[in-house]
Amino acid sequence: MSSELISHQLVDKSFDSLKFKAAAAYQIPSLHKPDCNHLKTEEADNLLVVSPYTSRAHLLNLDTVSTPNQILAKALTVLQPIRDDYATAPYKDSFNWDYVIHTAIELAKAVDYSWRQEPQSFYIVVFRSQVPPTTDRSHLAALDEKSHEEAMETGGLLKYWFGTPNEHGDNLATCVWRHRSDAVAGSRGEGHRRAMIATKGLYSFWEVDRLQLMIEDDMVKWDIIDWSD
Repeated sequence: MSSELISHQLVDKSFDSLKFKAAAAYQIPSLHKPDCNHLKTEEADNLLVVSPYTSRAHLLNLDTVSTPNQILAKALTVLQPIRDDYATAPYKDSFNWDYVIHTAIELAKAVDYSWRQEPQSFYIVVFRSQVPPTTDRSHLAALDEKSHEEAMETGGLLKYWFGTPNEHGDNLATCVWRHRSDAVAGSRGEGHRRAMIATKGLYSFWEVDRLQLMIEDDMVKWDIIDWSD
């Protein structure tokens, strides 16, 4: 299905823009504001920015995933928090999920794709943490970036987002995967192993929640619920 994207090289690469202003959405021509139409004249590619990391190893090649996964990955470029306490607030209430689904509906219409064939389920991981002021955050950032690169190499990661620690060090990171099996494969790399070891000494608190995004009835119905094997 994959339709033309605007080059990832033209995306605003600042972390704040990618995390809090949905900068990656500018790769999707139908989501442009009028003053951004000039970007359509630039070289297009099929590599989608799906995280705050924008080098080539961190991009999703849309040719590697099926149509519903392409649609959701594109829609997730608009994902951003809608409340300041996202690090501790209920997950579903912390992001603009209604707009993500609306965007997915419009993208599906544009390629004449129907989700009526069967319900679609996507695997979500939520990592909540608290980082003490003594922690070297540059070390944490390096571990995180390497883990994400490994996850993109194994495949199936449609979105990775992380926030900025608040005054107490609270933060949240989240992944949306094609399947749970992709998440399992993506966690087997050396970078991820080192990152998990680091949680013991670099965080004062951390926990992982496993959820699923359910979409059915041509996207009229959707929900985020606890994952069940």
